[in-house]
Amino acid sequence: MRFFQHYLALAGVIALGGVLRFAQLDFKSLWLDEVITALFSLGRNYYDIPLDAVFKIEQLKEIFTLNPETTCNQISHNLAIQSTHPPLFFCLMHRWLIWLNQFNWLSASDGNWELAWQLRSLPALFGVASIAAVYWLNRLAFSPAAGLIAAAVMAVSPYSVYLSQEARHYTLPVLLITLALVALTLIQQDFDNRQRSRPLIWASWVIVNTLGLYVHYFFILALIAQPLVLIFNVSSPSRNLKYKLQNSLIFGFLPFALFIPWLPILIGHFGRSETNWLPQPHNIAPFYQTLAGWLTMVVMLPVEKQPLWIIIPAGFFILLFGLGMGWLFFAGLKKLWGNSETLPATRTLLSFTLWVLLAFLAIVYLLNKDITIAPRYHFVYYPAFCALLGASLWKMQNARVKMPKKRPLTRWITPFTLLLVGIISCLCVTSDLAFKKPFHPQRVGLDMSLEPAISRLVVVAYKTFQDVALGVSFALEIHKHDLPENAGSYMAFLQQETDYEQVWQNLSQLPLPALPLNLWVVAPELLQQQDYPQQLFALTPLTAESQQIVCTIDAAHYYRVGVPYQLYRCLPGERK
Repeated sequence: MRFFQHYLALAGVIALGGVLRFAQLDFKSLWLDEVITALFSLGRNYYDIPLDAVFKIEQLKEIFTLNPETTCNQISHNLAIQSTHPPLFFCLMHRWLIWLNQFNWLSASDGNWELAWQLRSLPALFGVASIAAVYWLNRLAFSPAAGLIAAAVMAVSPYSVYLSQEARHYTLPVLLITLALVALTLIQQDFDNRQRSRPLIWASWVIVNTLGLYVHYFFILALIAQPLVLIFNVSSPSRNLKYKLQNSLIFGFLPFALFIPWLPILIGHFGRSETNWLPQPHNIAPFYQTLAGWLTMVVMLPVEKQPLWIIIPAGFFILLFGLGMGWLFFAGLKKLWGNSETLPATRTLLSFTLWVLLAFLAIVYLLNKDITIAPRYHFVYYPAFCALLGASLWKMQNARVKMPKKRPLTRWITPFTLLLVGIISCLCVTSDLAFKKPFHPQRVGLDMSLEPAISRLVVVAYKTFQDVALGVSFALEIHKHDLPENAGSYMAFLQQETDYEQVWQNLSQLPLPALPLNLWVVAPELLQQQDYPQQLFALTPLTAESQQIVCTIDAAHYYRVGVPYQLYRCLPGERK
């Protein structure tokens, strides 16, 4: 491919990746984790949300406005005491929101900003930058053509689009890990060529890895893997073996040393209840969950919350396509391993991936935390996966070039199929047909918005701040369905210290809105319908004289979408 054609193709791949990542960016509702991002990035914290009191849902609009006076130190303090995340991404997001706030042409017709688009646009940009970064990685490690194919793999990866459309700190570490692998590849090349180490590359490697630690705790796994790659890939006959090992250990330790200021907070975060949602591993489930995660990196069709007539053919195609790509991957990997020119880079990327996977298994089976249940955590080795898959396909393409001339179109089948399936998969993601938001706030908000002429009160029991964020995600969606002519929508968060008896008692003391009232009770503890009382009682409405209020369960409106929620209908009356 000529120079101009090559870079034109690269520009096209990056543009395609950008279109897929920004397509319908605000189509899906904000879910629990994205609400956490919004709260801290806007310069707020959980104490800005009224707790153990009734408030109008439209009041959240005031809470979720940007506080430009908040500093990064204040954001870091809020995260340290109210969350389980390092601060860098949230500080960057805060600056991004301040910058966006200067452009009135991005505002919605009602003069208010589209919060979801604002929050997701920065991760989407990091996702686009990662495409260029993985091109750079494979260009240095293998060839420009291998870089182009790796960029195409990431551009149309449904997994990458999914991460890019999350207002979370995943695409930034993907970018940083890719850049760290670029530096790691150059360092390994210096070792293999017995050249003097280049201080600028080592310094860049330390800086990138240090930044990564302040972005996401799972970056620790990538940082541990990289020095191990250098140590075990150093060839023993080298005269400078001792020097190379020293460099690997010293520079590998430096990012941890620079992370020491946040280390006590990290240790405290490990013991917080917010991390208890990860289940214990169930036999070999982590293995096939990991395989399923690999499939989503190349293909994803509607298989969530769909009828069987869609799930079965879609699942069959995913498996069939995954097997085909797997065969090409291992066939290409074998060719890469058998070539002396491509072996060093292949060994570096493959060993990095294996070390990270080994760390995953240690967390799963030694710490009893099944992190494989959440596909998003596979971001740690995702750049290496794209690089290796791109290099394998490039090697297989080279083999097809040597085929007889009577089959000239054969070599275009694989890249065309990969692009086509990838684009279709990405469109499924952007259209909310795949990688649906956890806890389904859009569905919950729609369920709770029935009978708009009647006031509604949503009560959420909470033990942790994450339960509060979950309730806020539902409230934001309910607010979308509220019209000026509708009755009011209200919210209340009631603390649950042990069982739900205290919640029911506190609920009876709440000043309720005007009657009649639809009362929704959300139970993150996953109550069954029979666990809800048949009647709830309250004494003092907000807009009337004191009277007895009876809230009777509506058995036809019990739902269990992510978490259970039950409708009660409240009217004046007496206890039965």
